[in-house]
Amino acid sequence: METQAPSSKETLKDRLARYRQIKICVIGRKSGQTISIPVWFVLDGEKLYLLPVQGADTQWYKNVLKNPSIRIDARDVEAGFRATPNTEAKAVKSVVEKFREKYGAKNVKKYYSKFDVAVVIELD
Repeated sequence: METQAPSSKETLKDRLARYRQIKICVIGRKSGQTISIPVWFVLDGEKLYLLPVQGADTQWYKNVLKNPSIRIDARDVEAGFRATPNTEAKAVKSVVEKFREKYGAKNVKKYYSKFDVAVVIELD
């Protein structure tokens, strides 16, 4: 009986379920270069939520606005996705709550300075 290797997305999801930090790669809006940034995230079903630490002023967020192409790297398991920025207050508040649950309200308060935007990535 042959066993199939798990798809990269399954492996990625397995890792996302275990890790607290991933790397995202975005395309620089001015340089055109790939920029890699370590970030916190929340995985909820088929959705991956990112919260830019300085809200709309965060550089990687500004890059995603220009080019929504984003790569997720969870310890060498990588996949490309499309990032969807969300500025709707209720949706952003919900993401902030998810981050507080995962990382603790104190840590979120310590590292995040502005809560006006979030980014959603559909994994399926």
